[in-house]
Amino acid sequence: MSGDNGRLERLDAHAARRWALATRSAFAAHRAEMDDLNVFPVPDGDTGTNLYITLDSALEAAREPGPVLPGSGPGVEGTLAGDAATLARATLLAARGNSGVILSQLVRGLSEVIGESATSPGHAGQGADDVGRLDGMDGPTLARALRRASDLAYASVTRPVQGTILSVAAAAADAAELAAATGADLSTVAHVSLSAAGVALAATTAQLPVLARAGVVDAGGMGYVLVLEALEQVIAGEPSGDRGPLHQANLSPGALRAAAHPGNELGDRGRYEPGAPAYEVMYLLSDSDDEAVARLRARLDELGDCVLVVGGADLWNVHVHVNDVGAAIQAGIQAGRPHRIAVTHFGDQQRARTSGSSRGPVAVVACAAGEGLAEVFRAAGAVTVFNGPGRRASAGQLLDAIGSAGSRCVIVLPNEKDTLLAAEAAATAAAEAGLEVHVVRSRSAVQGIAALAVFEPTASGRNNLIAMTGAATATRYGAVSVAGKESLTSVGRCQRGDIVGVVDGDVVVVGKDVAQVGAQVAACLLAGGGELLTVISGAGSRPELPALVADAARAGHGDLEVAIIDGGQATYPLLLGVE
Repeated sequence: MSGDNGRLERLDAHAARRWALATRSAFAAHRAEMDDLNVFPVPDGDTGTNLYITLDSALEAAREPGPVLPGSGPGVEGTLAGDAATLARATLLAARGNSGVILSQLVRGLSEVIGESATSPGHAGQGADDVGRLDGMDGPTLARALRRASDLAYASVTRPVQGTILSVAAAAADAAELAAATGADLSTVAHVSLSAAGVALAATTAQLPVLARAGVVDAGGMGYVLVLEALEQVIAGEPSGDRGPLHQANLSPGALRAAAHPGNELGDRGRYEPGAPAYEVMYLLSDSDDEAVARLRARLDELGDCVLVVGGADLWNVHVHVNDVGAAIQAGIQAGRPHRIAVTHFGDQQRARTSGSSRGPVAVVACAAGEGLAEVFRAAGAVTVFNGPGRRASAGQLLDAIGSAGSRCVIVLPNEKDTLLAAEAAATAAAEAGLEVHVVRSRSAVQGIAALAVFEPTASGRNNLIAMTGAATATRYGAVSVAGKESLTSVGRCQRGDIVGVVDGDVVVVGKDVAQVGAQVAACLLAGGGELLTVISGAGSRPELPALVADAARAGHGDLEVAIIDGGQATYPLLLGVE
């Protein structure tokens, strides 16, 4: 619901989904920067990666149909309350690391208030007969949600510390409540909360000695500022990414890393305090109750630090830094049924980041938008992950594929520009497990095929990266699609149903016939020369379509080689590439 100035007056389900997606984009864009800022509670350089993968995996899981969740019962499916409850549950399940667990509690706090507001008689102008019908969040509701999020985040940490995401969230909530008390609308509440969070983020440097020594702000706090900035942009109707993040760390990622993590060797860094726990232990806990969880939290606090035990009803997420891994898991067994147990050794994690290339055969993970393309990649020995329009591969899915590849060194082929950030996040996360992962920045299936053609399993990961990147870069790519709506392109206006030809991301031709447009795209690709034309047909394409395009291309280039593949991809009747 928008006002006369285009700003939202209420945040409905559609706007909330855009908020979540904008936040994911912000996490992706600033992932490396947050990793470089990360020096507290341990300087393991993974805050940005954990925040991004937590939200990315949660959004992917929330797309899947599942059982009705608490807070999303009958009558709220497809509403803001239902969506928020689903995302809160998915975030709890997907949470990675200290920052991911705290993020799950922030989402839970927002979800709880949204759910309560949707079922409260008389809220926001509702009458008793209109309970739950007015779906959306106004300024006062946002203020309550930010307060609940802050309170739950504080409660999740056994020993809260100022100068972290907790103090940033508290400042945002304080400002939001003050604004709401004066009758401020949604836009104003969002703006003042973001401004207060930015001030609190800048103050974290002086609040924590470890941040002051490194000259950086808190990484988790920066993540929360990005959450609020994405919210303000959605409310204002701005495209995500129009503004830079509201934080004071304006150094390059390389400079941030040098400031936060001086030295080149683990022993020279002084990064871990003497006697600090060496392991991070995380697991999900089922078949328990509040009393058993309280005992578990107290026991883990005796064993280590950074204790987080969050959740409720039927599932808890447990996080702790300890020296005695067995004791931490045994405590979980005494409290219920621990599962999905993950143990990370901080020293191994750091050595994996700084070590050289691993030995042994190199594996490949390739994204594919259709079964035919997947068969091509599998035939060349790659592990495949589905990745197509409307169903992009998540960082979590790519991380699982990297783990299943069975090699210490893996090359990832995203084969689509919108999947590059997810691939890079997955590569960073895999490095924490001691894997060497390289991402070839392939932006189309034809670039991925060209890269895989020069892959050599027995060569080093670095040498493969150089060769495969060169092959991908040397391949010009194009596509043919059907316009879904009327729009103005670089070659004129196109109507819904027109055939659109694209080369390297730019529209070069608009027509009425798929074969003719495909031939024109091929001609554009071949204008700069080329020896091999690859034509990939999509799902539902006419069987003769690739041959028609190939014949037209050969007419002007007699010595041209043509490879035809039945890719089976949706949306694009033709994908083309020239090497």
